[in-house]
Order: sequence, then structure tokens, then C-alpha cells
Amino acid sequence: MQISTEFLITSFIVVVSPGTGTLYTVATGLSQGVKKSLIAAFGCTLGIIPHMIAAITGLAAIFHTSQLAFEGIKILGVIWLLYMAWNTLKETGTMQLNPQGKGKSPIEIILHAILINLLNPKLPLFFLAFLPQFIRTNAMSPVTELLILSGIFMLMTLCIFSLYGVFSAFARGQVLSKPGILKALRIGFATGFVGLGIRLLLTRQQ
Repeated sequence: MQISTEFLITSFIVVVSPGTGTLYTVATGLSQGVKKSLIAAFGCTLGIIPHMIAAITGLAAIFHTSQLAFEGIKILGVIWLLYMAWNTLKETGTMQLNPQGKGKSPIEIILHAILINLLNPKLPLFFLAFLPQFIRTNAMSPVTELLILSGIFMLMTLCIFSLYGVFSAFARGQVLSKPGILKALRIGFATGFVGLGIRLLLTRQQ
């Protein structure tokens, strides 16, 4: 199976574009360090798996044609983003800064990250509308090719999100030494989550 350059470029653009997973990974890197940011990146990657399974089993097609299912997931996603915004503003929330890099447990971070992607209605549409374009019509096993393409997309997500997390973790020193920066970051990230929630609320089924 030959992987097309178009698929790689488009997937890269989708992954590198700022979104909820990016914000959460960067926020975790800034507040809890490199290790926790890598865990967040891993969790965001795991959150792709349910969408991949849905696409393989045909659930994505039902989601794509059902207005009720789409709106339901969308509303849940908006509620979760608003919760993330509120949690980011709290001193004991997502942006809780600890000099030793302690804070939320790895399980908590992974669950948050999975939910962020799980409640994103754009991912099943991505798997339904985008990936099938790159599966050969004469493929002996379309499911195998879908799994390969999905695996590449997930690997790309893990690598890019890990880079986001590591770079943000390196900025921890500046944040630790200047409390005003942390306050501004909390407001900035909370605003980002609210903005993504509004954008998601305005998203229409395709």
C-alpha cells in the first residue's frame, strides 16, 4: 500500500491546527512539566481510537446522517469545553502550577484528554469524509488500509502534540518566576476553550 503525499500533508494540517487537544497538552506542559504533557499527548491520541472504531463498524455513517446524534455529541462537546474553561481559571484546576511538576495523576490527565477528543464531532466526520478517499477501490482489505491510515494519523498526532507539550514545558521557568504570566495564561486558555466551544456550537452537519 502506497501512502499518498496528499494524505500526509492534509493530515499534518489537521493535526497541527490549534484545537482542544493542543490547548490541553500545552496547558499541561506549562503547569506540570514534560512528563505530564507527554501523558496528555498520549491521552489525546487514545481519544482518536473510538472514532476509528466507529468508522470501521459503520457507526460514523449513522452519526453523519443522524441530525439528533450529531447535535447530541455537539452539545456534550460544548459543555465539556465550557467545563475545561472554568477548570482552567481555577487555581486548583488544569493550570495549577507546581514547581515539582506534581498535580493531576496520569489517569486523570488521560481521561480528560480522551474525553476532549471523544466529544469532538469533527473527528468522526474526518474519518468518514476524508480517510475513505485514500482507500483504493480495488483494495483486498479496505479495513486494513483504514487501520494503516488511522495509525499514521494517530502517530502524527502523538508526535506533534508531544512537541507542543515539550516546548510549553520548557517555558515553565518564565511562568514560575512571574505569577502575572500564569494569570494571563489562565485567562488566555479559558478564552480559547470558550472560543472553541462557540465554534463547535456553530458547526453544522455536513
